[in-house]
Amino acid sequence: MFHVVIPARFAAARLPGKPLLDIGGRPLLQWVWQRARDSGAASVIVATDDERIRAAALQFGADVAMTSAHHASGTDRIAEVAATKNWSADDIVVNVQGDEPMMPSAVIAQVAAGLTSAHVNIATAAAPVQGLHEYLDPNCVKVVCARDGRALYFSRAPLPWHRDGAAGEHPAGAPGAGAPGAGAGAPGAQRWPTHFEGALRHIGIYAYRVGSLRQFAAWPPSRLESAEKLEQLRALENGMHIQVVALAEAPAAGVDTPQDLERVRALLAP
Repeated sequence: MFHVVIPARFAAARLPGKPLLDIGGRPLLQWVWQRARDSGAASVIVATDDERIRAAALQFGADVAMTSAHHASGTDRIAEVAATKNWSADDIVVNVQGDEPMMPSAVIAQVAAGLTSAHVNIATAAAPVQGLHEYLDPNCVKVVCARDGRALYFSRAPLPWHRDGAAGEHPAGAPGAGAPGAGAGAPGAQRWPTHFEGALRHIGIYAYRVGSLRQFAAWPPSRLESAEKLEQLRALENGMHIQVVALAEAPAAGVDTPQDLERVRALLAP
């Protein structure tokens, strides 16, 4: 049994009011909520500090928790919900971002199932990096794992870096380094695939044991977290076990920009 909490806020620099933007005649948030409902969760709660989001969520039938307006992250907002609901330390709660209308219900359930062992504090997901553009993109977070799926490190940098497969004197992406568009005979043209072969792209969905969530929310931001701007590094620096669920492919990306919104509208058009 697991719970899903969907943190949703109105303010967004690139898309103000994002949870309420229309997709196929429904608010974006309703698509996320329905995916979570279809995952088999015992409960699905929208966590917000905005009355407009609360009113819209209640209209389409969601359970809503009003939370503080001063949370630094969605994780903190979820921790408040867990405390308010008085969930036990062993209960499982999944953080499904409020801008992920394409997140498969099966993935939500898979990540929750990643907490099958008592020693696992957090579960998340990853999928194979699909190409050089993803591998070098700092917005595509990479993760490396132990053989048993335990996360060793997350980074915005290319990870792992195949030293012996590097393009010699050519810097990453330089002409002739096997970058996209380089001819078959260009120096290093066949070397680049070895850089991202086996690399994993992190998918931003998390399942927590409530006891671990409480600990995590109580810790201050860590050194590596501050450097990489990746919240999950706080858990690793404090010794938590993060289990990575392997997916065959990454779910469709969420909505961050107006271009993303139009892409998702096209995919979900009635």
